[in-house]
Amino acid sequence: MSDNNIVTTIANHVAQITINRPQAMNALNPATIIELSTTIAKLEQQDDVHVIIITGAGKKAFVAGGDVALMRSLTPLQARDVALMAGELFERIEKSACVVIAAINGYALGGGCELALACDLRVAAEEAQLGQPEINLGIIPGWGGTQRLPRLIGISRAKELMFTGERISAKHALKLGLVDHIYPEDQLLDQAHKLAQTIAVKPQTAIQIIKEAVNNGLEMDQDKAIRYEAAMFGMCFTTEDQKEGMDAFLEKRSAVWKNSELVPMVLDKEKT
Repeated sequence: MSDNNIVTTIANHVAQITINRPQAMNALNPATIIELSTTIAKLEQQDDVHVIIITGAGKKAFVAGGDVALMRSLTPLQARDVALMAGELFERIEKSACVVIAAINGYALGGGCELALACDLRVAAEEAQLGQPEINLGIIPGWGGTQRLPRLIGISRAKELMFTGERISAKHALKLGLVDHIYPEDQLLDQAHKLAQTIAVKPQTAIQIIKEAVNNGLEMDQDKAIRYEAAMFGMCFTTEDQKEGMDAFLEKRSAVWKNSELVPMVLDKEKT
């Protein structure tokens, strides 16, 4: 599949989305945001897609940020609307039934870093640089950075990156927990696909439940989150895959996953 700014390939239950604006360092403008959102929505409807990898065209940039040339002349209301548009895209990624991996092949700055933050996992080339340099433009990270970054790396470290606008190396990002793995640039996509394949062959209903439990549980106090987790754990026992997985374990054989859907279950509201 191909749009003006997006190129998509699918193989072995893994879709790779390449943001294809190398002439603009793959910066996100409204058209690209819309294309990316539409592409992800289409992929979510395909039963053969379990994992999505997002990367950038070329070797210089994953996504260098928002399109500053376009944003320069926005009114306050227009700037808010663009931020809300990007926010909806990133929320779609965060809540997607697919696991989404950012393969950061170069600069991931501003909106590019915020795009990576919305993904489930982040792998980076050794030469990559990440950061939230919006302060140098007289603005703040407005596409989720002030919210997701502190949740991922801690409040003080996130504030320092946003206060200073510093670009950090992939190695530093790994130390902070901003990325999960770093690789030589020529191995990045191969390693991203290797990770994607490992996840793609797992029972996808359980993968989706894990993602939902983590995302929703982080917004709850711990006692409520533990009860919520227990309810989600119980939901797993409505699936054929739970039975197959446990039978295969006891029979000492490989499981054959059906990626079966959840069966609605009546929960005790007082306990959940």
